[in-house]
Amino acid sequence: MEQRQTGLHNDDLAARLIDHLQRLNLPPVRLMEVCGTHTMAIARYALRDLMPETITLTSGPGCPVCVTATRDIDTFIAASRIPNAIITTFGDLIRVPGSDSSLQKEIAAGRDVRVVYSPLDALDLARKNPGREVIFLGVGFETTTPTVAAAVLTARREKIENFSIISSHKVMMPALSALLSDPQIRIDGLICPGHVSVVIGADAYAGLVENHRTPCVVTGFEPLDILQGITLLAHQLADRTPKIEIAYQRAVSRHGNAKARAVIDEVFTPASAAWRGIGEIAASGLAVRDAFKHYDAVQRFKIDTPPAREPKGCRCGEVLKGIMPPAACKLFGRGCTPGHPVGPCMVSSEGACAAFFKYDPALNTRTEP
Repeated sequence: MEQRQTGLHNDDLAARLIDHLQRLNLPPVRLMEVCGTHTMAIARYALRDLMPETITLTSGPGCPVCVTATRDIDTFIAASRIPNAIITTFGDLIRVPGSDSSLQKEIAAGRDVRVVYSPLDALDLARKNPGREVIFLGVGFETTTPTVAAAVLTARREKIENFSIISSHKVMMPALSALLSDPQIRIDGLICPGHVSVVIGADAYAGLVENHRTPCVVTGFEPLDILQGITLLAHQLADRTPKIEIAYQRAVSRHGNAKARAVIDEVFTPASAAWRGIGEIAASGLAVRDAFKHYDAVQRFKIDTPPAREPKGCRCGEVLKGIMPPAACKLFGRGCTPGHPVGPCMVSSEGACAAFFKYDPALNTRTEP
């Protein structure tokens, strides 16, 4: 198990920010880091240990693999069994368990499942294998969705007929609104995702501020970025002035990337989507538009999957909603480890359980079998 790093890039500035947080004398508050990359950075640099006792950092639903519902994983597995198909995916999905299998198990059974770094790599496979069907598994938020849309547009332009996708893409804002509307969940401020915000822009969070009176700060992924974001949130809470602020101005603007959003809108249309642990959320997913239905593998191959069976004892849903920390799950580090995952939060490179297991020996005293 890898130990956490204790040094920050600028110890003096970090110390001043932490001292400032201590002197603010806030009442107990809960801040949710939405993005899984933030969760990993917070664990890696032990930022939770540096917080005043009154500030609790809790993880949210910002890991796209983690929030992918079991029924969608089952659909991916069903696609891998299509004769003569090549399934292409990002690496995080390979070991995520479905109801009775995983893509890793399907590989062991002889299915052709390949890890790619981009949907354009999958499109290149289709060019090189004209006699086979190449299916890309689309999982992600607004950050990666434009590249998938671009691959579909390229396939149509080049008349590549043996390429298709399964869209399990999601958009962030409806899920955050659903969380903030849940009376069982207390979130006092949001550390908003940097990558997603590059595309959607900081102003996309205006509804959360207006409708839920929740402070929002977009941050980057360096430790000082995160500490600055937490400090800005703390000031908003102390002053009772919720607003949107950017602590990642080198990458994020108020309006985001209009071209990327236009590419998404050309290929996809909003649809209801199931979020693991949260439930069905209207307009939180992206379905392939009818104009591109030839590139929708579910329609094209009539993929049908039975009702999913959720893993017994898995508490990923409560972790994703910020209700409980990973180590509070009875399976954490025992029945569920990175080598033998029960749920996706332990196997994804952005999963909260994986972050706690990898970097926090104080919470994880167990070892993998």
